[in-house]
Parts: sequence; C-alpha cells; structure tokens
Amino acid sequence: MEMTMFFPLLLLICSRSTAQLQPESDNELTPLGDNQVRQPANVSLHQPTCPQDIHAVLREMSGLLAEQRVELRHLQQENDEQAGELTAIKARTNVTENQVEALRRETGVKRVAFTAALTSSSTTIGPFNTFTTLVFRHVITNIGNAYNTNTGLFIAPVKGAYHFELYIGAHGDPSHPSAAILVRNGHNICIAYEHQPSHFGSSANGATLLLEVGDVVFLRLWARSRVFDNEHNHCTFSGHLLFTM
Repeated sequence: MEMTMFFPLLLLICSRSTAQLQPESDNELTPLGDNQVRQPANVSLHQPTCPQDIHAVLREMSGLLAEQRVELRHLQQENDEQAGELTAIKARTNVTENQVEALRRETGVKRVAFTAALTSSSTTIGPFNTFTTLVFRHVITNIGNAYNTNTGLFIAPVKGAYHFELYIGAHGDPSHPSAAILVRNGHNICIAYEHQPSHFGSSANGATLLLEVGDVVFLRLWARSRVFDNEHNHCTFSGHLLFTM
C-alpha cells in the first residue's frame, strides 16, 4: 500500500520538476479509472537534454582547447630555444676542447732551448778554403730536441721569435782569424770575428729571429779561419724560443 502511494508521488514530483522545460499543455493529466493510478501525460522517465547546456559545455571545451594549443606553442618555442642553446653550448664546448688541445700542443713546444759546445777535448778546427758548417757535438742543454748534434742544425719546431748567441775563440795567428757566421736558411745573419797575431782571442754575437716551422739555423766557419775549444767550452752555440706567433 505504501509502495502504491509512493510511486505516483515520485512521478508527480518529477513531472513538476520538469514542468519548466515543457509546454503548458504537457502538464494535463490523463483521466484514469478508479482502480488506476493517475500519471501525467507525456511524462518521460529520462530527463530531457538542454541544448543550451550542451553549447555552454562545448564553448568551455573549445576555450580549454585553445588555451592548450597556445600553451603547446609556448612549450614548443621553449623547446626550440633550449635546443638552440644546447647546440650553441656543444659548439662552444668543441671550440674549448680544440683550444685546450692546441694549448697542450703549444705548451709542449714552448720549451725549446739549447746550448752546445764544439767539443769537450782540446781541438782546433780549420782553416778551410771554403765556408764549413760547425757541428757542436758537446751538448750542455737541448730542451725540446730541436738541435741536432749530428748535423749542427737547429730546426724550428714552431713559428715564433727565437734568440741565438754564438761565442768563438782561438789562439792568435798572423795569417788566420777566428770567425763564424750565424746562418738562417742559407742566408748570413751576423758574424763573430776576431783576429790577433798572438795570445788567445774571442768574440761573440747574437740575434733574435722570427722563424717559421722548419726553418734552419746553424753556424758556419768563415773561410780560412780557425776556432778552438776544449773542456772549458770556449766555442758555444745557443738558442731558445722567446714566444710563439
């Protein structure tokens, strides 16, 4: 009995709640017999959908989609910028690595210095009728191994400014001086010259040269001259790198 009365009441409440969405004629009740339950005419068990609500939802979704597209573009732009920065960082890293490697190689060749004497025993060289390359065989210092004790040649390992010095001496002789020339790539640069008829005499000279890689520097004995050396190293040939270019 309670269920029989509850169901018509529920239907009545539902019909009133939907009355605002339906025409006035839809609220008329269909007459029933005495033993039948009255129901509102054209009552549906499902809530009718409101087109206005759907359009509102669509507008809201469209707005959210537009916002997401804008955000996506911003993210893509940021990603492109970060990718560009990453590429620039990689490029700078490569440059830095190359510079470090170049500095490492340069540091290795910056240490160039040598001093060599003609001999460690009493020896007189010359006179000869022609210019003759002097080979300083008694090495005192040869940092960088740019000086060759077999040929007497210094070969520049790197472009830069080098300073060279030559010291020579010999016992006096009326007919033959003591003289040697500093030579670069076959061209005479400067000479150390001394001539006296008796006693021991010496002379010296030097020059700073800009050398390319592979340039050759050596000492050449002047024609018809003499030099002397012993354990006291009277005759020496020295050079060192001042700075690279």
